[in-house]
Amino acid sequence: MVTITQQPDQTAISENQSQTCKTVHHQIVIIGGGAAGITTTSLLLKKKRSLDIAIIEPSDVHYYQPGWTLTGGGVFQIQDTVKKEKDVIPKGVTWIQERALKLDPDNNVVFTSGELRVEYDCLIVCPGIQINWHLIKGLKESLGKDGVTSNYSPLYAPYTWEVIKNFKGGNALFTFPNTPIKCGGAPQKIMYMADDIFRSKWGVRERTNIMFFTPLTQLFTVPEYTRVLESVVKERGIEVKYQHNLKEIKPETKEAIFEVVKEGDRVEEVSFKYDMIHVAPPQSAPDFIKESPLAVPNNPLGWVDINKYTLQHNRYPNVFGIGDASSLPTSKTAAAVRKQAPVLAENVIAFLASKPLPRQYDGYTCCPLITGYDKTVMAEFDGYNCRPLSSFPFNPMKERWIMWLMKKHVLPWIYWNRMLKGERFEGDYIKFMQWQGKY
Repeated sequence: MVTITQQPDQTAISENQSQTCKTVHHQIVIIGGGAAGITTTSLLLKKKRSLDIAIIEPSDVHYYQPGWTLTGGGVFQIQDTVKKEKDVIPKGVTWIQERALKLDPDNNVVFTSGELRVEYDCLIVCPGIQINWHLIKGLKESLGKDGVTSNYSPLYAPYTWEVIKNFKGGNALFTFPNTPIKCGGAPQKIMYMADDIFRSKWGVRERTNIMFFTPLTQLFTVPEYTRVLESVVKERGIEVKYQHNLKEIKPETKEAIFEVVKEGDRVEEVSFKYDMIHVAPPQSAPDFIKESPLAVPNNPLGWVDINKYTLQHNRYPNVFGIGDASSLPTSKTAAAVRKQAPVLAENVIAFLASKPLPRQYDGYTCCPLITGYDKTVMAEFDGYNCRPLSSFPFNPMKERWIMWLMKKHVLPWIYWNRMLKGERFEGDYIKFMQWQGKY
């Protein structure tokens, strides 16, 4: 959930243009300067300072994207979640501030928006996830006004807070799409925070109908955490609509149109009025990956086709993938990247030395499930086997105040000061717990 989103670019590289592009060569080329790209770069340089690394990243800012939920909940300001990209790129790395437009792995080349032909010995693909607002009819035109919002963009997360704090009652809708998304728990987190705010204002919650719409048949991928969340929605009086997929926003009538799966896989359309609606949009790999040989064959979402253990591409040995755009069958979160990056760095070093790949990623990830302004379930789990894990000496299947503090204070600090710099941070958890008298 924590890489810079690279939006689709309609510019194409023609065959004639590709022949006239300026050519540069780097030992390692990394597409994406978000959490995955910067963390991996830092770890590679710690292992071998002499590496020649280039990062292809168009944005001049770097966001701590897990902070957007807290922005939507009024805890952070959007400026609390951003730094200059140049300040997080490790020293000694070449920054190519352009978009990747075309991948030619058969010739070890990336073409960029600045008509640059970037050759590589090893390619690491981690451009982040693509937000496909256009796949929900009427959404792009509706966002940021009349109660339609989404925390999946820094442009609209502040508006989410405006909507929530000024809400007077009515139908408050929260949606989950029919694709994998970064931070799968985020659509529920903001709903629970909104519920807290509505309850804090006289009479608002009594006048409000909160509904959660998901095309899935459960609230979370891990059964143990699903049971926790089912208890939360029941206690709070939140209505969950399963097998409902948002297809259209009609701002003129303030209606949300859903496709609903009925018996026998029959699909019908239903309409719900909204006074506010928070939308988690459909997501995919960026178009330039979908259109390349690196994508999973016959998969419309275009994920980078990598081995789920080694992170090496399944058909191009000198290509690796990590993070949200990868085909890894686990949740797309910053915590997943934290565990993937050390594996990737060691395997890339071994590959360059023509040695066997020594490390395997075990599918670990974590989603801090905010269930209120003083409660969080630190949902750690093995994404490959859908079973809970815990880095802490207590039951992870409980809402805890200490985990709210971890989410609000500790994890952002670790992100900027440890993770992006390739530093170990497990000791910071222990120090925090000792400081709170909980360890």
